[in-house]
Amino acid sequence: MSIQYEVEQLADSYGVADSFPKDFGYGEEEADIEDNPAPSDSKPRILLMGLRRSGKSSIQKVVFHKMSPNETLFLESTNKIYKDDISSSSFVNFQIWDFPGQVDFFDPTFDYEMIFRGTGALIFVIDAQDDYVEALSRLHLTVSRAYRINPEINFEVFIHKVDGLSDDHKIETQRDIHQRANDDLADASLEKLHLSFYLTSIYDHSIFEAFSKVVQKLIPQLPTLENLLNIFISNSGIEKAFLFDVVSKIYIATDSSPVDMQSYELCCDMIDVVIDVSCIYGLREDGSGSAYDKESMAIIKLNNTTVLYLKEVTKFLALVCILREESFERKGLIDYNFHCFRKAIHEVFEVGVSTQRSLGSQAVGSPCTKAVALNGTPRNTV
Repeated sequence: MSIQYEVEQLADSYGVADSFPKDFGYGEEEADIEDNPAPSDSKPRILLMGLRRSGKSSIQKVVFHKMSPNETLFLESTNKIYKDDISSSSFVNFQIWDFPGQVDFFDPTFDYEMIFRGTGALIFVIDAQDDYVEALSRLHLTVSRAYRINPEINFEVFIHKVDGLSDDHKIETQRDIHQRANDDLADASLEKLHLSFYLTSIYDHSIFEAFSKVVQKLIPQLPTLENLLNIFISNSGIEKAFLFDVVSKIYIATDSSPVDMQSYELCCDMIDVVIDVSCIYGLREDGSGSAYDKESMAIIKLNNTTVLYLKEVTKFLALVCILREESFERKGLIDYNFHCFRKAIHEVFEVGVSTQRSLGSQAVGSPCTKAVALNGTPRNTV
């Protein structure tokens, strides 16, 4: 379905659109891991940890299950470890394990050796509106134990709920948490352990951008994707391009130019508009069909001579470009270059799938020969 809009004025502010169709998502959460303890070895694992009421479950629901931020106020505290299997494409293909805040690292019933050994990223959520002294203590205990078991884990710290803080307070809070956390690591002789810090909120797009950065570290094909995007925009007169996972609005790759938050928000809003309109006008009378398919394309022209251009890449991936109107006059060239780019992306996808299959067949014949990357993901050679 093709959609074209003329937008007379830019929105004064940007927020998370909560009208995204509920049935256009990843599906329901699976049972807790105590009922189904065997994880999929072929998928990287992301752990969500933090104190009670820090916002872990809200983050997961907003990003991956399209829950409105206001609805998360009624979520109950997590009292079990829940596994959420995210399987939308070869690039966004992982598990999220949501840990309760009261988890005891010294409880002998938890096999942390198994949990941390297969983990690609550990996200620790700190409530910026609360006293974070206890949270910093738990952060140090968590990452130090995980690092000793698996030093290749990516350690990410979400300084969360910053929507209620002023800009100056945000910067000061981030600086204070950064300093204290790294001082604790230095005191424990863990200087090689690297923490990445993000200011996040479910009430704007910051949580989506932060999760994008986390997921990108788990994608073996990322350098190839970035190189393809750089080639595409340099030959098409495009200013910025994002390769989005349509369901979650996580961008799995972008070109090498810096990411402007306002540009990212515009692209997220465009995806929301396209899916919303397609769900209304793009489905058949009996409700069959898909809101997003190989014919999906949209053009939005803003009043500042900027054009937003969306094209379908795969069933779950979309390329969203930002360019000037004068560059868009060469739409034929852009479409030809996009055709070449899309073909290359499908080749990367096919290589990844065939590599995973070959690794799986090796694992069946000889469990010791399965090649695994340092972060716990399958080693894909592109």
